[in-house]
Amino acid sequence: MLRLHDYWRSSAAYRVRIALNLKGLPYHSIPIDLVAGDQRGEPNRAINAQGLVPTLVLEDGTALTQSLAILQWLDDVQPEPRLWPADPMVRARATAMALVVVADIHPIDNLRVLKRLETQFGADGDAKNDWYRHWVVEGLTALEAMAGPGPFLGGERPNVADVCLVPQLYNARRFEVSLDAYPRLVAADAAANALPAFRAAAPERVKP
Repeated sequence: MLRLHDYWRSSAAYRVRIALNLKGLPYHSIPIDLVAGDQRGEPNRAINAQGLVPTLVLEDGTALTQSLAILQWLDDVQPEPRLWPADPMVRARATAMALVVVADIHPIDNLRVLKRLETQFGADGDAKNDWYRHWVVEGLTALEAMAGPGPFLGGERPNVADVCLVPQLYNARRFEVSLDAYPRLVAADAAANALPAFRAAAPERVKP
């Protein structure tokens, strides 16, 4: 069976859980406590050189890292339902929307960056929250403009953009970012979370 090394509130791991559920692939979850720093320990570094999550370990022991790379592998080995649309133009648009989250919002708002703001620059809780919200707003504003008519961010069916959107909006709500300016994103998030594959991957459903 596939083994997913994850943390219940990691948005990157959340993406992989959604994708595994959409593909109907069973997996065994191995929790890595990011708050306790378990990701930096030798057991995790032995399979993930960056000391991060998620890591998907295949039945033959091969370890895959980086959520977007894992999603691409899942699409290759289990093509349906597709995460990346077949049409080249639609696929490019879906990838662009996914990257707004994966490359532009998430990397500068994750736990290790917020901790660095504290240790290097003395940022307190309010300053870190302001930093987080600023970059979420920047990214979501662009994503709202890129979104189509729905019902999903990916159009008639969810795709990689929705897989990335839902965890990001979960985190935005955690940090009390107002979503009033993003009706298309909120509607796509609601459409996705109406599906069992998305609901089953939610942090509250998988919390150890």
